[in-house]
Amino acid sequence: MELTSNEISKAKIVFFGTPDFAVTILETLKEKGVMPNIVVTRVDKPQGRKMILTSPPVKIWAQKNNIPVLQPEKLDYDFLYKLKTTDCELFIVAAYGKILPKTILEIPLKGVLNVHPSLLPKFRGPSPIESAILAGEKETGVTIMLLDEEMDHGPTIKSEKLKIKNEIKASELEKELARIGGNLLADIIPKWIAGEIKTKEQNHSEATYTQKIKKEDGLIDLNGNAEENYCKYRAFDAWPGIYFFVNKKRVIIKNVELTNGEFKINRVLPEGKKEMNYPDFLRGI
Repeated sequence: MELTSNEISKAKIVFFGTPDFAVTILETLKEKGVMPNIVVTRVDKPQGRKMILTSPPVKIWAQKNNIPVLQPEKLDYDFLYKLKTTDCELFIVAAYGKILPKTILEIPLKGVLNVHPSLLPKFRGPSPIESAILAGEKETGVTIMLLDEEMDHGPTIKSEKLKIKNEIKASELEKELARIGGNLLADIIPKWIAGEIKTKEQNHSEATYTQKIKKEDGLIDLNGNAEENYCKYRAFDAWPGIYFFVNKKRVIIKNVELTNGEFKINRVLPEGKKEMNYPDFLRGI
């Protein structure tokens, strides 16, 4: 849907986001009576075996809530011009998937706030939730920060801690953190716009950095450390999952438990077969 010049000129808050994490934040903001005027998200992409063109979750949410959507392929001059024609006070970014250049960061009168699911400066980068679980952390949290040109580098505004439950998976933890982030934003936004909140510089010497998760990260050694394997199972539950190979065939582990220090596999999905109990799989090797 193309935005009219009237819709653009009235924009006060522009929200940048793409996946379900951002949708949970938007839904939480909605419950608190805070709604963006425009949503910016990634372009539709082919997905699945049939490569069906699929809209990002944030676009679907915005359309259900009658909020205009922008889906720029590039953050180029045309997109920059559209944003500059707004009377926008604030941009909010939550897992958008692209780094915003300085030319965009300078547009809103009140700057660009980012929701980051870690206790900055720890776990900067693209995979803070998975990395916290992999590291065996006992707590994590959400930080609202003011974006600058460097990755997760800007001054912080507010953060909230959350204990990491022993068996919680990354997808479940993500939802909890997104709810916290939405509530923090709802509390912060009016005070921030009114100029009642000050920022705090991060201690950059304590910064740690995460890497983008790759499919090969899901490979595990069945003879490896049980707790580390279980952390991988929890961290990679949404993607890429964990797996091992038997006779050059991939076997995806669907369900496990950590019992008395033992990595106990319950169910697997062997390549080319249906999901089955692990003892049945072993008998068929």
